[in-house]
Amino acid sequence: MDNIILYLLTIIQEQYNTICWLILFICRYIPLKQWAHDEIHSPKYQKFLTDKLPVIKPFIKQDWLLWNEYYRLRYGKAVKPVKTQNGKTRTVPEDTVCPLCGAPHEYLYDNSGGRGQFKCKICGQTFVNGEKVTTPLKLQCPYCGHALQPVKDRKHFRVHKCVNDNCSYYKRNLKKLPKKLPKSEYWKYKLRYLYREFSVNFFDMDLNQLPKWATSFKYKKNNAYIMGLCLTYRVNLKLSLRQTVQALKEIHGIEISHTMVNNYAKTAAVLIRPFVDSYDYNPSHELAADETYIKIKGVKSYVWLIMDAVSRSILGYQVSTSRDVGPCILTMRMAFDKFKEFPGKALKFIADGYSAYPLAAQQFKLEKDWDVFITQVIGLTNDDEVSKKFRPFKQLIERLNRTFKESYRITCGYGTEDGAVHSISLWVAYYNFLRPHEISGGKEPLNKVELLEGAGNMPGKWQLLIYLGQQTILKQQSEASICS
Repeated sequence: MDNIILYLLTIIQEQYNTICWLILFICRYIPLKQWAHDEIHSPKYQKFLTDKLPVIKPFIKQDWLLWNEYYRLRYGKAVKPVKTQNGKTRTVPEDTVCPLCGAPHEYLYDNSGGRGQFKCKICGQTFVNGEKVTTPLKLQCPYCGHALQPVKDRKHFRVHKCVNDNCSYYKRNLKKLPKKLPKSEYWKYKLRYLYREFSVNFFDMDLNQLPKWATSFKYKKNNAYIMGLCLTYRVNLKLSLRQTVQALKEIHGIEISHTMVNNYAKTAAVLIRPFVDSYDYNPSHELAADETYIKIKGVKSYVWLIMDAVSRSILGYQVSTSRDVGPCILTMRMAFDKFKEFPGKALKFIADGYSAYPLAAQQFKLEKDWDVFITQVIGLTNDDEVSKKFRPFKQLIERLNRTFKESYRITCGYGTEDGAVHSISLWVAYYNFLRPHEISGGKEPLNKVELLEGAGNMPGKWQLLIYLGQQTILKQQSEASICS
């Protein structure tokens, strides 16, 4: 019996040694597939990849006289003014000075043959006179240290590119190209390091600005209860404006125009929104984000939503006519403002594979020094470990999109961007505070407010929501007056 056990242990030890050798052989000679989804290697998805932040060097003003004195002490002679050759006149304007050291025009070269670029003989700085005479910072490639060159100007940002052919990032991407690919097809792939410098500061925008006309309700013919009925039929029961008018007439015998219903909904949205946006949701550290399509004046537009994956509350929402990083940053700002203290690396932020989310995370790092790690769930099938683990979060936000589309379909699109904002604001207020949610078995809303629980019916709850919004506005106004 002892011999059999000893024999089996010997076989197990030999198998273990064989397995270790095979693992070592595979790791050394056989390239393993990446965990990422195969779609990101296609040229169609190359533009969605986001590079890491560049090396940013601040622009520090210097004195050309100190530089010149240093040259005199070090080399025994100071730098002399630029001399013209063959009797040519100087093309550097007399009012031009170096933006780095302040050297006058006598020490400046015409570096581009009259095309506007100059070079300082004192410090070696190259610059363009005019609007770009001062450069606030210098961007360098994080892989090779080469200065980035601006190559494209867009509406809200400028694209900088590393043009160094010896850059390790560029060489590595060249090796990944398909074999025998002609150079005329290289443009389809992302080979060089790129960085987008945004010209609009999305962190200075006021998220809670009120229009001047939305200060109070004036009921000339109807009362607050009729306004509550209008909101109940319009938002809760997902009726159109004219269907709401028909329901009020045939059920309650109330004569009202669809224009008045629209005015009630628009003003209620503006008054309720401050309460919804400033409510203490006590969010968890798991957020899910996505964007969905709507129509404004027949043109494709977008709704951005961020929800708490634990409580299911909507923390951030925006409407935009373009699918770029600007509204993405504003939506993330709205969601992150709900945290009393930003969780940092403990935050799990799940989104799809769109590049706006990593770009927005970079801007939060630059502006707020917040580390926002985006987990991107790509594709519809679980082809990698990331998708398998975080697919439930993506399904939650997709289910939220479908819930929103149920109320959106009755509109056949929005007439104006403000109308879309007001409608979605009312829907978010209803979803967060009035709608019975499946998480409680369809009996209670997501967030309980003691004042709302005392209301006997839904029109009364809408009136109380407006009251809470008005109190929030008064509180914000008093705090602003104290600060000023």
